[in-house]
Amino acid sequence: MSRIGKLPVVIPAGIQVAIHGQTIAAEGPKGKLEFVCHPAIRMAVEGGQVLVSRSAETRQNRALHGLTRALVANMVEGVQKGFEKKLELQGVGYVCTLAGNKLSLRVGFANQIVKLVPPGLTVTCPDQTHININGCDKQLVGEFAAAVRAVRKPEPYKGKGVRYLGEQIKLKAGKAAKA
Repeated sequence: MSRIGKLPVVIPAGIQVAIHGQTIAAEGPKGKLEFVCHPAIRMAVEGGQVLVSRSAETRQNRALHGLTRALVANMVEGVQKGFEKKLELQGVGYVCTLAGNKLSLRVGFANQIVKLVPPGLTVTCPDQTHININGCDKQLVGEFAAAVRAVRKPEPYKGKGVRYLGEQIKLKAGKAAKA
């Protein structure tokens, strides 16, 4: 048995979980999420818990068993509490602004980089050098945060760029420090 897959997902109060065939839907105060699982995986709601099981003992089914259980657990946590990623801009003149659903970044290029905020996410800029990304879908939050960070990754000599809040960048010594 999969150690992760055999654990039941507890459904907290205020969260509705419904299963229709291979589709599971979770709804709570932060939003609504749906997921279509693989046909080899079975799900059932029993006694305030979601139980995930597999039909056969193949390698792929064992992998999908734990994966499906983790995705369902993330759905339940997302519609209850939500997920958040925080980014910071490090560098002279590096600025971010938010206008409607467009996040504009000035990070040392000749032009301004504009990223469209996907539906289902809430992006705020408390000041010009910090970005907060909130949403109920963990994958969508992480994917958008990674896309914003990829605009200008922190470079290893001065540490300038877009980084996650609290991320440690290992700085290299320059040519002058070698001699």
